[in-house]
Amino acid sequence: ALNAARNAEAAALRRASERATRLAALAAQLEEIAAERTDATARRDEAASAFAALPEEQIARDAVADTRAIVGELRQAAAQAARALEEARAEARTRAARIQSLANDARQWEGRLTASTAQIAELGERRAGLEQEIAARVDLPATFAAKRGNLLDEISIAEAARREQGDALAAAEQRQADCDKAARAAQEAQAEAREMRARAESEAAHRADAVTEVVARIREALDCAPEETLRLAEVDEGEELPELAQVETRLDRLRKERDGMGPVNLRADIEAEEIETQLTSLGAEKADLEGAIARLRQGITSLNKEARERLLEAFQKVDAHFKSLFTTVFGGGEAHLQLVEAEDPLEAGLEIMASPPGKKLQVLSLLSGGEQALTALALLFAVFLTNPAPICVLDEVDAPLDDANVDRLCDLLEAIVQGGATRFVVVTHHPITMARMDRLYGVTMAERGVSQLVSVDLGAMETQRKTA
Repeated sequence: ALNAARNAEAAALRRASERATRLAALAAQLEEIAAERTDATARRDEAASAFAALPEEQIARDAVADTRAIVGELRQAAAQAARALEEARAEARTRAARIQSLANDARQWEGRLTASTAQIAELGERRAGLEQEIAARVDLPATFAAKRGNLLDEISIAEAARREQGDALAAAEQRQADCDKAARAAQEAQAEAREMRARAESEAAHRADAVTEVVARIREALDCAPEETLRLAEVDEGEELPELAQVETRLDRLRKERDGMGPVNLRADIEAEEIETQLTSLGAEKADLEGAIARLRQGITSLNKEARERLLEAFQKVDAHFKSLFTTVFGGGEAHLQLVEAEDPLEAGLEIMASPPGKKLQVLSLLSGGEQALTALALLFAVFLTNPAPICVLDEVDAPLDDANVDRLCDLLEAIVQGGATRFVVVTHHPITMARMDRLYGVTMAERGVSQLVSVDLGAMETQRKTA
């Protein structure tokens, strides 16, 4: 506005300069006319003298008529010049008054600019303080949500680790069972081998005794070494004897049984101890995981409890404000909020029940368009009153409303403004809404292609009207 006033002042100064130039030109023209008038007066005097000297009356009358015509023309020109001069002077006085008025307006706008700068600085400080407070409080839901997400992630990780440890424990138990089975088989094979060895040793001793006895008997009977018995018996070397076949068959069977037993695992006891140590460690880790899961579940339960309490508290406050605002907007009726679909508030949905005057209680979707809009505005303002802010911007909220509902909406805004420190910025084209505001801001096009911001203080104008 100050820039507009300065531009108007410059334009007025330019027009005043043009008027002054025109006034100077008119003054010069007036001087020329005065000089011509003086010249005409002199010629008239000369003509009068000549007329006095003329002897004939008709010639004198003609000269007087000519002189009177000239004088009339000169008087008419002088009168026009005087009128033009007076008009220029009047216009100059008007321009000077306009310039003085614009200068006063410029000083007033400068004062308003200073006051606005101070107010902007104050609002900036208030805004910084409010932003700090909002930043300190707004992060709480996000913090709780982040903690809950972290706890859920930790639970998922713990569950995955528990499953992995369970799988490892099952695999270790299976390996231990296999090792125990192998150890028992090895022990059984070892016992059987020891038994067979004992039998074989006993039989070998018995055979040795038998051989010794046979050798003794051969020496006693044949008086020769056993190696010479074949020669003595005239048996070809390599001929199989029944007794030797039976011995060799049994010897082969014993060898096969010994080979079938396989090698003995000497590390079975060590491996069993290692598996028992792993089982003990896995059991301790399982206990730690179960304890961590219990703590996480306890933390989640605590967070859910606190969230439910806060949600119910906020829900009750919003519901109370909604009931009051609905009655104010509709001039009667009743409305309330209702949690549906689940008993847990954290998982429940929200249903809006409303009953305008003359209608039964029903859900929001069954109301008319204007009633739905007013009910939605009442709910939004209820949430806003639960957690108010210094500034609220409303963009075309009165578009779906008729004139009566727009008037009720304006009454509601005035009640909220009077009851708190909230100020509303309303973007609208509705004349009723604009008429109920304290100050109007708009854009006008004073010249083609040039937009200009215009503001009107309706509150100050109303005060001046009442004072007048």
